[in-house]
Amino acid sequence: MPPQASAVSFAPLQPSRLRARRAAIDTYQQHVIYMRTDCHVCRAEGFEAQAQVELVARGRHVLGILHRVADGWLQPGEVALSDAAWQALQVREQEEVVVRHPPVLDSLAHLRAKVHGARLDYAAMRALMEDVARGRLSDIHLAAFVTACSGGRLDTGETTALTRAMVDVGERLEWGAAPVMDKHCVGGLPGNRTTLLVVPIVAACGVLMPKTSSRAITSPAGTADTMETLAPVQLDTAAMRRVVEREGGCIAWGGALQLSPADDVLIRVERPLNLDSEGQLVASILSKKAAVGSQRVVVDIPVGPTAKVRSEAAARALAESLRSVGAALGMQVRALLTDGSQPVGRGIGPALEARDVMAVLQGAADAPADLRERALLLAGEVLEMAGRAAAGGGLALARSVLDDGRALRKFVAICEAQGGMRVPPGAPHRQVIEAHAGGVVVAIDNRIVARAAKLAGAPRDPAAGAQLHVHVGDHVEAGQPLYTLHAESPGELAYACSFVRARLPAIEIGSAP
Repeated sequence: MPPQASAVSFAPLQPSRLRARRAAIDTYQQHVIYMRTDCHVCRAEGFEAQAQVELVARGRHVLGILHRVADGWLQPGEVALSDAAWQALQVREQEEVVVRHPPVLDSLAHLRAKVHGARLDYAAMRALMEDVARGRLSDIHLAAFVTACSGGRLDTGETTALTRAMVDVGERLEWGAAPVMDKHCVGGLPGNRTTLLVVPIVAACGVLMPKTSSRAITSPAGTADTMETLAPVQLDTAAMRRVVEREGGCIAWGGALQLSPADDVLIRVERPLNLDSEGQLVASILSKKAAVGSQRVVVDIPVGPTAKVRSEAAARALAESLRSVGAALGMQVRALLTDGSQPVGRGIGPALEARDVMAVLQGAADAPADLRERALLLAGEVLEMAGRAAAGGGLALARSVLDDGRALRKFVAICEAQGGMRVPPGAPHRQVIEAHAGGVVVAIDNRIVARAAKLAGAPRDPAAGAQLHVHVGDHVEAGQPLYTLHAESPGELAYACSFVRARLPAIEIGSAP
């Protein structure tokens, strides 16, 4: 008879532990982990540079990309975390954390299938978005997913599945009232800060409008950046609910809430790749709206040669996709195609745009008329869609609310409810860009003006940016100011000016008729 095998017992492996410390390195939203090359855990676990590492502390998990450190700033037995990873794990200095290999992800099979051209259903999208939202996918995986979905590779069914999955992996607000209204602009138009006007007009009419907005990623200002020069925007869910219940509306930063968190992660990867496909754009917009509890949405689609959407055909296709996907998620979506041929208002940059908004609200004689009329058009559409005004009557109602001061009073009340109203800052350094010849302004390049404002420091420096003095159709003389660059430091101002001199003119001047 063969000998019987004897039972052998193995002691369970003890988890590897290291003391956590904050690296104080800003990696934006990416979780980065730093370990010494000669760290005993690094060597025992076989961690190579760029490997994925999972940290666990008090029930919280963070997945990060490993950077190996040879210098002595990191001590033996320590693991350092980037700011994003530190905030996510919420540990204390020198607290012990478990360091281990991450679990194998089943969702990667769906990612590979999409790369090879397969259609993904809701279950596959949900599995992927779960891992995206929880930081389990590396930037390489995220970039592969974004690329595989670009170029028209998401049909309406997949876009709907992606949108629903992005909503379902985050929090979702319910307001117990109807209708809950919202508006959105697809972007690409500097100075188009209509939200800060639409929300108080609509809320002053007794219509619920809990607005969450983004910060700038590639533009000189996002709605949240501009609003932050006037009032706090980092509201948690409880604070946002208090403001909306008190005033009927708010203008908060969506990044402070766990609403469609997968979208925030995907946006971080889409921007450097310069990929913003129609399907992902629709999913991004509508997942945020659904998560905040919106039921009816007006979407502004600016169309112009230097806007994000450059043709009427592309705008109409985007509008139809927004309507159909919105309907599948139980939302009414109305899209407006608007003029995107030139910037809106005068200011480009958080504080400068805020000053334009306040001039319109206060009825100042020099308030930018284009910003005013654009906001009234959108507010009128929201009011009609909400049933507060009859078809064709929304514009008149919005105008009366703005003209009689109700919108201003409501905006001040919202600011106070969000933490107190502020005065937008001013920049100490300025440079006027003058016309090189006389004539008529025939075109303004949105991209060049926006880039100049960013190089001057916007939105990082709230007071920085550009201030337009002319619009298309204006007659100018040689030497007349076209726009003024604003900066916090002389170095940034010089940098922006050098960019302006090296490029084709941002403002094209033709011969006067």
